Formats: sequence, C-alpha cells, structure tokens
Amino acid sequence: MIWPFRPNFRKQIARVEISGAIAASTRKQVLTALKTVEERKFPAVLLRIDSPGGTVVDSQEIHAAIERLRETQGTKVIASFGNISASGGVYVGVSADHIVANSGTITGSIGVILRGNNLEKLLDRVGVSFKTIKSGPYKDILSFDRELTDPERDILQALIDSSYNQFVEAVSKGRKLEPEQVREFADGRVFTGQQALDLGLVDRLGTEEDARRWACELAGLDPEKTNTFTIEAPKSALDRALSRSQTIARLDAASAWMDFELTTNGQPLWMYHP
Repeated sequence: MIWPFRPNFRKQIARVEISGAIAASTRKQVLTALKTVEERKFPAVLLRIDSPGGTVVDSQEIHAAIERLRETQGTKVIASFGNISASGGVYVGVSADHIVANSGTITGSIGVILRGNNLEKLLDRVGVSFKTIKSGPYKDILSFDRELTDPERDILQALIDSSYNQFVEAVSKGRKLEPEQVREFADGRVFTGQQALDLGLVDRLGTEEDARRWACELAGLDPEKTNTFTIEAPKSALDRALSRSQTIARLDAASAWMDFELTTNGQPLWMYHP
C-alpha cells in the first residue's frame, strides 16, 4: 500500500525529554526514543533535561547511546538544561554536541554518593536483632542493623572514587577540558547556569527555544520552518485519563520518588539532593 503522505523526518528535529530522577524506567524510555531517532533518521535532537541525577549505570547507558548516535549517524544533539540538570543530568548532557542552560538553571553537583541506613539503635530499642550467616566478611556490607567497619568503609570509598574518576573523564571528554580543570569544580557543589558558562560546563545561556533553533541550524534547517517531533513513551487510555487529575499526578510523582529511594538504597548514585 502506498501512503498518500509520509512525513519527512529528515526535515524535522526530534525532541527527547529526560525528567525526574534517572533510573531504569528513564533509561528504557530514552533508549527507545533514541532508537526511533536512528530509524527515522532525524538530523538533530533537542535533548531537554530536567533532572537532579540518578543511578550511575542508567546515566552511563544513556550517555553511551547518545555518543553512539552522534558517531554512527552524524546526528547533531543539543542539550537544553531546565530547572535542574545536576549530577547524572550533567553526565548525560555532556554527551551532546553542545549544551544550553538558562542563567538560573541549577547544575553541577558532579560527584558520587552512596547511602546506607543504620537502624541499629532503633532496632535495639524495640528489641529486634538479626542473625547473619555469610560466606565472607564483606557480604553484608551496608547492612542496616550495624555500623560500617573501617575496612568496609575503605572498600566503599575505593568504589566511589572509581565512579567519580569515570565521571570526571566523561566531563573532560565531552566538554574538552583537562581532567584537572574539571576536578577544580567537580567537588559536589552546584552552580547557576551563568556560573556553569564561566566554567565551560555549558556553551550558551538561553531557553529551550534557543536550543531548538541552534539544533536546526546545525542540521542545516531553517528554524522558522522546521517542525519539532516530540518522542514520548506511549500512554494507555487509563494513563491519559489519570493524567488529567493534578492530585493523582502529584501522588504518582511522590510514589515514583519513594520507589526510587527504596530501590537505589546502597547503590552508587550521581544525584543532587535539593
């Protein structure tokens, strides 16, 4: 069957949004969107990031997919930082060709954090204890019913240092900065977009529209005439109905955040905590 009209995606740019904490669900959604970009041969992508960060591996896999898209397809990628694009959001962003941020964007927080909960005193108070049988001295590292030992602390610090070095390397490569330059500001602090521009972490100050126009120009398209195709995860009829209720949407967001907190406890995170 011959369709009377087939959209010419080569004359459009794609928009992919990363919103909220970066975890497995975000990774799946973004990788699917990038696959669509590849299949439809969009010449450019507007990557809108509004995220405080997230898990290490999920951020790394998105970063790698964007780099691969640029290298194999020649696709131009412009990252647009929204309210917050910190830590894992930065890691993803530096895989783009260029980065645009608003002057008031909160960004930075380059670093790694690993958290565990010590409930030992609370458990003692209520008379609860755990008996652990383990194959090695470190198998229950970060258990919530006891304090860390010094050797365990050294093991975890080495793990964090390794992840941190990977982060510095990614920023150094993506932003064309020397690793030592990156380390001077990669100590977990956050910046405004204006400060990030001065440090070389972003290329320009501007809005998402400014970033869209730049993406069009890099692709050789007229910003005034070029359509933007937003690639979103498909929603069921039930999802669309529920999304009309702001109250349910807020509860859903709170539930998603709680799920992220519980499932990432004890994992290295690239995360900014506001």
